[in-house]
Amino acid sequence: MRLPTVTAAATLSLAVVVSMGAMDASAAAGPSPGGRDACSASTVLDGFSDVLDKTMFQGTVVGNLSGLAVDTDGRIAALSDRSQLFSLKVGGHLAAAPARVVPLADEKGAPLDSEAVVVERDGTRLITSELEPSVRRYDRDGRLLGRLPVPDALRVAPAGRAIANATFEGLALQPGGRTLIASMEAPLAGDAKDAAGRTLLRFQTWQRGSVKGAFRLAGQYAYPADPNAGVSEITATGDGRLLVLERGFTAGVGNSVRLFLADPRGASDVSGVQDLPGRARVVRKTLLADLAACPSLGATAKQPQPNPLLDNIEGLAVTGRSRDGRLRLLLVSDDNENPVQTTRLYALTVRLPRHL
Repeated sequence: MRLPTVTAAATLSLAVVVSMGAMDASAAAGPSPGGRDACSASTVLDGFSDVLDKTMFQGTVVGNLSGLAVDTDGRIAALSDRSQLFSLKVGGHLAAAPARVVPLADEKGAPLDSEAVVVERDGTRLITSELEPSVRRYDRDGRLLGRLPVPDALRVAPAGRAIANATFEGLALQPGGRTLIASMEAPLAGDAKDAAGRTLLRFQTWQRGSVKGAFRLAGQYAYPADPNAGVSEITATGDGRLLVLERGFTAGVGNSVRLFLADPRGASDVSGVQDLPGRARVVRKTLLADLAACPSLGATAKQPQPNPLLDNIEGLAVTGRSRDGRLRLLLVSDDNENPVQTTRLYALTVRLPRHL
């Protein structure tokens, strides 16, 4: 989703994760939590890079990046919401450069509002679009292979109850490749907040009997997003849980970006619940880090931000593990081709708690 911003004039699943080969081990591991680069007790900012900001590759703007996934060759699949999929070489100190770009289209050849990407073991790309919404399957060259079913209620009004430009913003494939999860960015019409004032967002799942089988509609879960925030991305941690990126924007203040660990296990299936909350057991979550609390490391912002490091962060991928078992994360911000926003890469290391 392209969040409102101040204009220049007006003010993979761990099943396919491999380490980014060009990153040296010391840079990838980063300092220990609690050190000077810590964002929280569990999360460390290893660095950031603006090297891709306002650049071009083969006549295509390298920006509008909304989704990340580790590809089968170790490169990073970086999805633009303007219907382009880049292949990035990412090395030490987040040195990044595009190696390839593939255009995407729907069944009629029209562009997508592409927001999230998962790469399967065989290289198949699963890609969401916010327009309908949809999840489509593509091969490495961008050829359309098929489309997953979507419940009618999740379709954009008037076909369903979803808000335009606020549907399938995140996508994650659980270990084993048999369970796929898409996160809605905003609630459906009729869904209310919970007793704590948190917005209840629906996470839709699909399941299949084997990694080569067809995905079928499965359970749906209620995720409680913090006030004034929506879900911009989800990714699998490898143990059945999810990392969830919640993001908001306030004019004159800037972005809020928080990283949560969530566990859908034990949550109620709400696919048959007309209006939330009902009696649903929601997805449990715990805060790992508020990125506004991270050290800025010299970052600058072209519009107001609570921390100049922040921007419209939309993409998140697990790229590997440090020697002591912490997850290495890569994040990216969507600049919306706006001169006061930045395409920025972030490297974080996070230690997951055993229990929420």
